[in-house]
Amino acid sequence: MDWLQYENEKRNLGFINICGVDEAGRGPLAGPVCAAAVILREGQIIEGVNDSKKLSEKKREALFDVIKEEALDYSVAFATVEEIEEMNILNATMLAMKRAVEGLKTSADYALIDGNRLPPLDIPCEYVIKGDAKSMSIAAASILAKVSRDRLCYEYAEKYPQYCFDKHKGYGTKLHVEKIREYGPCEIHRMSFLTKILNNDR
Repeated sequence: MDWLQYENEKRNLGFINICGVDEAGRGPLAGPVCAAAVILREGQIIEGVNDSKKLSEKKREALFDVIKEEALDYSVAFATVEEIEEMNILNATMLAMKRAVEGLKTSADYALIDGNRLPPLDIPCEYVIKGDAKSMSIAAASILAKVSRDRLCYEYAEKYPQYCFDKHKGYGTKLHVEKIREYGPCEIHRMSFLTKILNNDR
């Protein structure tokens, strides 16, 4: 498999700073959605990088620092719970991706976006379905986004210990649902995601 196929295609068209973009946290019941953008050097392969879902937490944590050190540039951004509630999760995800790309110190001239939708960017871009398993720069972005969001959930676990955010990272696991039913939602829960859970309790 050619991890640089998409990047090299764009370089052959004259683009130089091609960024891969991915998100983490669309599905959870709590917390913000996170996006990351990564620009790699021409021909750069970072050993061990893969779709973040296929890596152990320990491996992701190790690669997080390697990617930040070795990539030409990277950026991590969030869209808040309030923004998710205001504009829905899809639009909030697009906003986080836009912020990640615009947060790069090195201006990207092309963006490869994981998924099947494009954020509103001022540069040419294309989406790549399952891009985190096809593109080195998207896979690197998926790791930065996942680890950044997981670390935030560990902070939530200290602030709201009754919900066990360190165990489920905000996702709708049996444990998390039980805790919501026991304690009720807190300020970082996405209320629009809890309708069925809360309605079942009435």
